[in-house]
Amino acid sequence: MKNYLFLGMIGAVVFFNSCSSNDDNEGTNNPSEQPQLLLSKVTTTYYDNPANPETTVSTLSYNNQKQLIKTISEGRASVFEYDNTGKPSKTTYYKPDGTVDYYSAYTYNGELLTTVKAIYTNNPDYNRTITYNYNTDGQVISSSLCQSPACSNPIIDTYTYSGNNILSETSEGGGSSYSTKIVYSYDNKLNPYININKYLKIMMGGAYSVSQNNYLTEKISFKSNGAWEQNQTRTSTIQYNSSGFPVQVISKEANGNLSAQYNYEYITQ
Repeated sequence: MKNYLFLGMIGAVVFFNSCSSNDDNEGTNNPSEQPQLLLSKVTTTYYDNPANPETTVSTLSYNNQKQLIKTISEGRASVFEYDNTGKPSKTTYYKPDGTVDYYSAYTYNGELLTTVKAIYTNNPDYNRTITYNYNTDGQVISSSLCQSPACSNPIIDTYTYSGNNILSETSEGGGSSYSTKIVYSYDNKLNPYININKYLKIMMGGAYSVSQNNYLTEKISFKSNGAWEQNQTRTSTIQYNSSGFPVQVISKEANGNLSAQYNYEYITQ
């Protein structure tokens, strides 16, 4: 399963398509006055076709409150708005020509993000809604993506945890027999997205953004005749900067072939 990093958040085409820390430095609503490392650029190279690797570059911009306000990837921009408590309220997604593609609206129950709706003003048939469920610790344990008003074939993602890291991630449904499960192991370093708003990380979804640390292995299974069968393993080698944040991740398949490479750049703010 490809880790599209920030593209789930940045790219209009893929949004809704797929150390220790406390809550105060996990994308806090009240940013710390202390300088923080903020992720500013992600360069990703996929090796699905080794003879012709695919590279994408994503840039991230912040305001003086250390809130993510804009991302750009492949010419597509995403602009983020917040309410007066620091919760994301709206994200507008722009096409490469600068026109609006769609926007997303966020709904909360107290401090929990409950739904994110993707709204296409000119193409309402494309509207989608994702709904989140939580455990008593406030961690997302499942999400349901509805791609029609009747929601007859939702895509259900479920998560289990080990501390502040997603231990397993399962995706099923959507009117397809295709189901995947990934089990992770981790390092003990903070991941690149740790200082991004926690609600945006939930919206991005998956272990690469939600987990506190960086995964080292991915054991990937597919469902066959109702039972999970593991048939793929990926291992990541990580280089860190002097602050302990990843600057390069190289992911390889069990046979040693390259899967992907991620390069991270940061700013101090």
